Amino acid sequence: MSKTIFDLTGRTALVTGSSRGLGAAMALGLAQAGARIIVNGTNAASCDTAATALRAGGHRAEVSVFDVTSEAAITAAFAGFDKAGIEIDILLNNAGIQFRKPLVELETKDWQRVIDTNLTSAFVIGREAAKRMIPRGRGKIINIGSLLSSFGRATVAPYAVSKGGIKMLTQAMTAEWAGFGIQANAIGPGYMITDMNEALINNPTFDGWVKGRTPSKRWGRPEELVGAAVFLASSASDYVNGQIIYVDGGLVAVL
Repeated sequence: MSKTIFDLTGRTALVTGSSRGLGAAMALGLAQAGARIIVNGTNAASCDTAATALRAGGHRAEVSVFDVTSEAAITAAFAGFDKAGIEIDILLNNAGIQFRKPLVELETKDWQRVIDTNLTSAFVIGREAAKRMIPRGRGKIINIGSLLSSFGRATVAPYAVSKGGIKMLTQAMTAEWAGFGIQANAIGPGYMITDMNEALINNPTFDGWVKGRTPSKRWGRPEELVGAAVFLASSASDYVNGQIIYVDGGLVAVL
């Protein structure tokens, strides 16, 4: 099969939450496949650092600083893209947060903060991207789900609900936008080595559980999400729609 179907040259990818962690790893992977990257986050200095690193590697990168929980900031960012003549060909909705607390102790404001960051932002940004993609008759939307898109786990209810919502949002996007040449899919990372999971990685009990529960017997590395991201961003996935691809070392496949 020709490698050109994975070539992203000439395409622009907006990756939310891409100044570090999983977002930065996937942004680099898309850049290595030829895409121009728009780095996003709320900290301008961190975004500039990430974009500078991409440029140092010979890649095209720009910065768009906005808070994904602010609808006004999102619409202003897209208005700015329009004014600058920037067409978003690939949207990777990666921005997300975690909050751990038992349900009976969970305050509504913390529930809402997770839902707004992880789920509502993907809807609002996806909507703004689709408004521009539909007239062009093409576009790729990649939402970041989780193992918890399919499973529950104690103390992380808002995160699990948000990621279950991502799975259904992806299917809803497919139902409404597939006919316009847009492919909307999701990636479900397994337990990955990230700053967000540092406390879990350093907990011998939890670390042992992850390695025992995952058929691959280890944590995943951020760069191991790149293959799925490039596939879903490229022409190789033009007839793939509404799917969630779990990159999890086999965890969801076994009891």
